[in-house]
Amino acid sequence: MNNIHKTVIIEDGAQIGDNITIGAYTIIGKDTKIGDGTKIGSHSLIEGKTTIGKNNEIFSHVTLGSIPQDLKFNGEDVELIIGDNNKIREYTLFNPGTIGGGSKTVIGNNNLFMGYTHVAHDCIIGNDCIFANVATLAGHVECGDSVVVGGLTPVHQFCKLGSYSMVGGGSVVTQDIPPYCLAEGNRAVLRGLNLTGLRRRLDNREDIDEIKKAYKAIFQSKESISDVAKRLLEESNNKYVKELAQFVVDTKRGIPFNRK
Repeated sequence: MNNIHKTVIIEDGAQIGDNITIGAYTIIGKDTKIGDGTKIGSHSLIEGKTTIGKNNEIFSHVTLGSIPQDLKFNGEDVELIIGDNNKIREYTLFNPGTIGGGSKTVIGNNNLFMGYTHVAHDCIIGNDCIFANVATLAGHVECGDSVVVGGLTPVHQFCKLGSYSMVGGGSVVTQDIPPYCLAEGNRAVLRGLNLTGLRRRLDNREDIDEIKKAYKAIFQSKESISDVAKRLLEESNNKYVKELAQFVVDTKRGIPFNRK
């Protein structure tokens, strides 16, 4: 049974699931789909071709699906896709994609978006991520799984943040941050591995030891990081090492690090 306040406006065509809660003065656009068990706070706006999965908790004054903040946007058919079990706090803004970036902004499952976070057009976000207050992702940013971005941190367009990476609060990210790494600063540079995150999520200590060795080999030797990464891809059988090495090989914006 749905619990929808009498002041809510739901436009004809919107698809609303079961056990939905919608607070006062919220507006649901005609092309919106909302999955079962989702809760939406008061004074929110969900519009455009926006699909929201099951059991999400969307707090008050949230805007989802408004047109991209891209001057090239000309009314094309674009969409925003949000998975299941996400918590989206007050005053957040998520935009759909653009035709130049695949036409989709995609957000996975079990993420936490704290207050005033912004997810711009064409972003791709994995699962189990945390974005602290006023973390702002520019267009085309990609985040893997279990990424943590500290508060008041902007991420430049087209940057990639690898799985299990963490960016300290008050940083400015302008280059790619590899998986498992900790970055901080303006401009953000690698400060080492996100060992706390790895220990929470990886049961095998040997895997963490292998990641440590690979990090040192790539970022603390005098060789080209790309050459070391390619060699690790050939020589290592560890899947985590291979993921780190492949990220280094594939980077387009470069990786910010200080060679010791």
